[in-house]
Amino acid sequence: MTTRHESDSPPRRIAFFISPHGFGHAARAAGVMEAMAEIESSILFDIFTTVPAWFFSYSDTFAYRYHSLLTDIGLVQKSPFQEDLPATVEHLKNFLPFDQRQIASLSEKIRHIKCELVICDIAPMGILIAGEAGVPSVLIENFTWDWIYQGYAEAGMNAFNQYLQSIFAEATCHIQTQPICNPAPVDFTAAPTSRKIKTPSGRIRQRLGLTQSDKIIMITAGGVPKIYGFMEKLKNQTAAHFIIAGSGDFVNIQDNLILLPENSEFFHPDLVNASDAVIGKVGYSTIAEVYHAGIPFGYCARAHYRESAPLVNFIENKMHGFVIGQSEFNNGDWIDRIEELLALPRVQRNTSNGADQIAGFISGLLKQ
Repeated sequence: MTTRHESDSPPRRIAFFISPHGFGHAARAAGVMEAMAEIESSILFDIFTTVPAWFFSYSDTFAYRYHSLLTDIGLVQKSPFQEDLPATVEHLKNFLPFDQRQIASLSEKIRHIKCELVICDIAPMGILIAGEAGVPSVLIENFTWDWIYQGYAEAGMNAFNQYLQSIFAEATCHIQTQPICNPAPVDFTAAPTSRKIKTPSGRIRQRLGLTQSDKIIMITAGGVPKIYGFMEKLKNQTAAHFIIAGSGDFVNIQDNLILLPENSEFFHPDLVNASDAVIGKVGYSTIAEVYHAGIPFGYCARAHYRESAPLVNFIENKMHGFVIGQSEFNNGDWIDRIEELLALPRVQRNTSNGADQIAGFISGLLKQ
């Protein structure tokens, strides 16, 4: 599948292996692909993941072909805030070590379509395939799975760490993106990395039937569908309109509530940029989008997830907002603090998007 017509000349092929854990890795990868296409439009990306194909159709500025492939297990989720550790261990046992016949087959495919580079957003399978195919690989991460699994030693997840560490270490080039969980000597460090705004705030508000003076708060669980128990409380609020992502199968506007499906007509970064504040789960892509929009963030962290502490530290030092406990988030007690959140000032950023920085760096690699 491609999102635009290819040029008459043969495209440069680059494979991108993406972890399907939530949408954060896919969002970061899409941002990088968008930026790389701005530098060189002849690139055709071969995307390997089980993140739904529709997710990449929003990024209509680069050409790609979608290959449905389970590239990674990550963590099995019971809900946006709760992992299923026994299920994760069982999935990992069935998935690792990688099937050598599958690796050989995919390596041959990479050679056959003449990919000159393999990029991985923390999916170690791609690094192994690149090595087998004799193609350089680039690892993009703000954490790796072996580091995450160290936080679940009691669940038996450390059993996979040595194997994963050995694969991650084989990447030809290593890039970390802020906020970084486990800083290490790497080849390049980038700013928060996200997809860019496509439609101005005013146009998005107009499509939603809102004016520039209306206050908007976006609520998101970071790509994991969730049924919220505070919907009726929100209807009684007159201070703001609420965009609730991943809350149904179609667009549904109920007074001050705008309920959107995961796959809606609206580009997620555009919705964030059109909002006055965001309430949601601490996750990489949400942080990156809110950071670049410069708006306040009412954030709820996963209590036992190892990535949470570094991300919260970044929010506290680089962004405006306040923490919301999980029970407070679920029962809607945070609603009493809406005016406090909206009173926080917007931050004017002069930092370039990490996607542009990474694209420039990789472009230099392709010229070598």
